[in-house]
Amino acid sequence: MVRRTGEATREEIRTAATHLFRERGFARTSVRDIAALASSNPALVIRHFGTKELLFLETMHLTIDDEPLFDVPMEQFGERFIEVLLADDDIRGVYLALVRGSNEPQIRTRLQDIHEKMFVGPVRARLAGPDADIRARLAAAVVGGLLYVLWVVGDEALVAAEPRELVVRYGALLQQVLTERH
Repeated sequence: MVRRTGEATREEIRTAATHLFRERGFARTSVRDIAALASSNPALVIRHFGTKELLFLETMHLTIDDEPLFDVPMEQFGERFIEVLLADDDIRGVYLALVRGSNEPQIRTRLQDIHEKMFVGPVRARLAGPDADIRARLAAAVVGGLLYVLWVVGDEALVAAEPRELVVRYGALLQQVLTERH
């Protein structure tokens, strides 16, 4: 039998937890399940990470590659943002895990932090005018609605829709919210 190092055990636990949290969400993933998938034991999971919630927070990070977003003129931002969002499977998994676990205070705080730092703040920075903040927040709500119907509700007609059609139509809707009124 080969003994693993503490760091190797920690990494196997992190990998197992990431997989299970994305697949099942926070509430339906137990420390025992994580330990079993990592070929470890529950006591080691707790020893390495403290609590299931802390392990969740360590493994569930939402990132959006913003380079392709900031390389486009603002007039094309809506469509490009939807295109980038729908093309990234990692975003889907982390988003669902965070939403499913949002009844936990620390997870809700992480979701709020992601909302502010990954979407509202960067979008607001690209906008001009006295209503830039409200437009950025409305844009986040518009995007959140799309993610909800696609990934939480699983609206069959939208899930089956041609991806390019979703990008064009929803991108136009997002663009309308982002555009300053004169």
